[in-house]
Amino acid sequence: MHPCHFAPPHEPLEPLSLYSTPDPHHRTATPSPLAHAVTPVNASRHTMMIQTQTPTQTQTPMQAQTPEYFYERFPDTRDRLRLRNHRNTDPAIWCCAIICLVFSILIILFGITTLIIFLVVKPKNPVFDTNHASLNVVYFDSPGNYNGDFTFIANFTNPNRKLNVRFEYAAVELCFANSVIANQSIRPFSQRQRETGVVKLHFVSSLVPLPSNHAMELKRQVLSNKVMYSVKGTFKVRVSFGLIHFSYWLHSRCELQMSSPPSGLLMARRCITKR
Repeated sequence: MHPCHFAPPHEPLEPLSLYSTPDPHHRTATPSPLAHAVTPVNASRHTMMIQTQTPTQTQTPMQAQTPEYFYERFPDTRDRLRLRNHRNTDPAIWCCAIICLVFSILIILFGITTLIIFLVVKPKNPVFDTNHASLNVVYFDSPGNYNGDFTFIANFTNPNRKLNVRFEYAAVELCFANSVIANQSIRPFSQRQRETGVVKLHFVSSLVPLPSNHAMELKRQVLSNKVMYSVKGTFKVRVSFGLIHFSYWLHSRCELQMSSPPSGLLMARRCITKR
């Protein structure tokens, strides 16, 4: 009989641990890199190991179709896309752009020219003044109806040395306590540089209704030999400098102190002219 040889019993393997350290005297080895890629799946009778795939190993069809893929597959795709995106500009848009550019340049040139003229010429407003006036008649037909006769000598002066002016519209009003009692209009006229013109205005008032308080105040001033009148002027002036012309409005006001009629004389005055 042959002696029976029994195989040495195998030592049981310790379960793998992800946190084990290598031991030279132990059979248990360092966990394999596949330990992270193996997922146990419990089956009904046995256990099988399924290897998962990392995202870098597989690609979906949508991920694989990149722009470079199309350009490599169809070499003329890039050129076709570029040709489709390029469109010709409408000629109407070019015309509008050119018109706007020309218009902007003209506005800039006009502004620069106007600025140069103002700096070189230094335009001044014409002056409206007086040095003579006479109050001839003041009386009332009834408590509120005013009658009067007033003469006003208006002086118009152009103080500019290089500009000609023309008064295209001129209207003058005679007032008492801000109530208009007479008015006059002046025909258009022109003035050269440094020229002064005189216009005689004759205001005649007949049956002009006045508020009772204004009528009482005027009677009191006539008795005190100190009548306060005001003359207001509205003018449209056109200034000429060579081929350049521009117009603006002027407003003048003269406060007058007159003596009592019938020989009412100008005792004091204060005139202001502004735009």
